[in-house]
Amino acid sequence: MNDVMTLRFLAAPTDVSEDGVTVQAGRVLEWIDKAGYACAVGYSGGYCVTAYVGNVHFTRPIRNGDLIEVTARIVHTGRSSMQVVVTVDAADIRDRVFRPAMDCILAFVAMDGERRPTPVPPWTPADPEARQLSAGLVERIEARSAIRDLMRAQEYTDEGTTPRERFRFLASPTDVNWGGNAHGGIVMRWIDEVARACAMRWCGDDAVAVYSGGIHFLNPIHIGDVVELEARLIHTGPHSMHIAVHVRARDPRSEDWRETTQCMSVFVTRDASGKASAVRQLVPVSAEDRRLDEHALDLVRRRSELDPLHFATERKY
Repeated sequence: MNDVMTLRFLAAPTDVSEDGVTVQAGRVLEWIDKAGYACAVGYSGGYCVTAYVGNVHFTRPIRNGDLIEVTARIVHTGRSSMQVVVTVDAADIRDRVFRPAMDCILAFVAMDGERRPTPVPPWTPADPEARQLSAGLVERIEARSAIRDLMRAQEYTDEGTTPRERFRFLASPTDVNWGGNAHGGIVMRWIDEVARACAMRWCGDDAVAVYSGGIHFLNPIHIGDVVELEARLIHTGPHSMHIAVHVRARDPRSEDWRETTQCMSVFVTRDASGKASAVRQLVPVSAEDRRLDEHALDLVRRRSELDPLHFATERKY
């Protein structure tokens, strides 16, 4: 039984954003989902689905041609769930000195042949660093549930006046995972794209994701579904844009939408030196604007109160 999976490859020209140099955040999210999935399947021995992605921190840009190492490791198990920590390191292919580029947490659920949750073997930490990381993650599970409930309780109506962006398209066969649905990495790439479009519309400049949190997968997206994503700017900090994204889907033959995914992403713009630039401030107008602005601040406060996760300095996982 293997509780660690490492993927290594080169960042390709097809991975980069419009600047032609740095890899888009959505592509990195695809990488972490693939590594996490491989780790979860290797540990459980069967098909798994992504249930949650959070604590996504982008710490440095990844460049076209960089050597990429994505490592996923099981750090906690429930009855049918597996908590997986994923780190992304990047290196210039010439010197092979890997530097941290991103880290996050994913939760997977093991499924049986009938697509019902099935038990997984209990996991036991094998070293002090794994025990410390596991303990820190367990403390976050309850807080994560509370944040999920707060996010789902919010209403987004036409009473809101803040900028929004909407994408709509059909889920294609190229988006399929091994279970016949759109895989989590593809959905996260869509989320990054619509959120980035919303951020760029507001700031009038290129924008990059620095954090994504509370990516909850509520229902699957089937191949051939009509998919709709809506991103809404709900708060600005001195240098940041906080964007709520909701994804829903329906069978083209039906009018019944089902909510599939939700998350909150934070974007910034960078100056020539790479530092975050000041952004134009959002002024809430309606009662809904003010409520969602307070919601964003509440999420920031709740996350700031959590103890940081301590990743191994040598990046052994």
